[in-house]
Amino acid sequence: MPSVEIVAVGTELLLGQLVDTNTAFIAGELARAGINVHSTQCVGDNRERIAAAIRTSLSRADGIVMTGGLGPTVDDLTRDAVCAALGVGTELYEPALRAMEAIFAKFGRPMRENNRKQAELPAGSRPLDNPRGTAPGFIAFGSEEQFVACMPGVPREMKPMLVEQVVPFLRDRFAAHETIVTRVIHTIGLGESEIDYRIGDLFRSCENPKIAVLAHEFRADVKIMAKAPDAAQAEAMIAPLQNELVRRLEDGVFGYDADTPASAALALLASQHQRLALAESCTGGRIAAALTSVPGSSKTFVGALVAYDDSVKLSQLHVDPTTLQRDGAVSEEVARQMARGARTHLGAGVALATTGIAGPDGGTPEKPVGLVFFALDDGTQRSRAWTFRFDGDRETIQRRATTTALNLLWRYARGDQEP
Repeated sequence: MPSVEIVAVGTELLLGQLVDTNTAFIAGELARAGINVHSTQCVGDNRERIAAAIRTSLSRADGIVMTGGLGPTVDDLTRDAVCAALGVGTELYEPALRAMEAIFAKFGRPMRENNRKQAELPAGSRPLDNPRGTAPGFIAFGSEEQFVACMPGVPREMKPMLVEQVVPFLRDRFAAHETIVTRVIHTIGLGESEIDYRIGDLFRSCENPKIAVLAHEFRADVKIMAKAPDAAQAEAMIAPLQNELVRRLEDGVFGYDADTPASAALALLASQHQRLALAESCTGGRIAAALTSVPGSSKTFVGALVAYDDSVKLSQLHVDPTTLQRDGAVSEEVARQMARGARTHLGAGVALATTGIAGPDGGTPEKPVGLVFFALDDGTQRSRAWTFRFDGDRETIQRRATTTALNLLWRYARGDQEP
């Protein structure tokens, strides 16, 4: 079965200075086109190493999809490496040169000689036009009917070039008449071992559709992938397996595909015509940020107070100073009073509060780093508080506390007796 490999070029990727989102995007688009990706790799801005990566990939795949290293600077070496790996020279692609000249003329800037090299493509290659930038892409061909498709590393240039030019080329080349459809079942509050216990037999027995589990912070995704001649047939293959998985994981399933813990909680609260407020201390506004990232959240989410200093807890949330002095800011009763104060002060029907010690300093034997109190207040007997102890550094503790808060909101809105 035909296959390709993905190669991302850029020393900044190897140094962790830039996150490689291009590879994930390319892999997703190729999967949807029914094209198998057998391997991915990342290589720095070094001509010999890029050429070696190309040779290695071509030794085991039918072609390569590359991104990065097509710019005008001295460290943009992808074109030269492709030529070296395939044993070809370069030739000038006049339309690209004219397009570059027009861009520079439009902005009244001189075009330097180093820009010209962007229009010099491997001999015999198929140019890929780039109306969104100066560097054209290209598809170069080897002696054994193999190919190397190269695109710029800038995502806004690469993405349309891939979708509009490279994927159609690959479909024709491989006569790809299948598609891969993925359905993601999102769970929260279920550990990987628990999920494996519930669905392990399906995981081991299913081939098409296949199942994969991807763990996140206190939540996990169960992915179903089906390959079929078209999307409708793939969806039909997914449906019965999805129903069985949801049946087994029901108490933890909060949504599918693009759903998030925040969107799931907001959707349930909106269906109940609830208005939500927050009082955040140790999470520093992260819960509010997650909620407001959801389009339409203003219909349900009223607002938040980041009551980091005790003075804000006292003046804005009306926490009892006696309680604050007796129990300390990090305590269950203060969390309860923060939630109550946020609900009344912001005019919401329900409010959630957090207070804790994110570290790295501030912990004591009685109240160690990672201790976080949550409280939810809706003015009824359902109001309650929870105590959690999280491991990790400051960033991890805040992230886990945020996920936990969204889980508590979702389970409260769902009507769980014990969120």
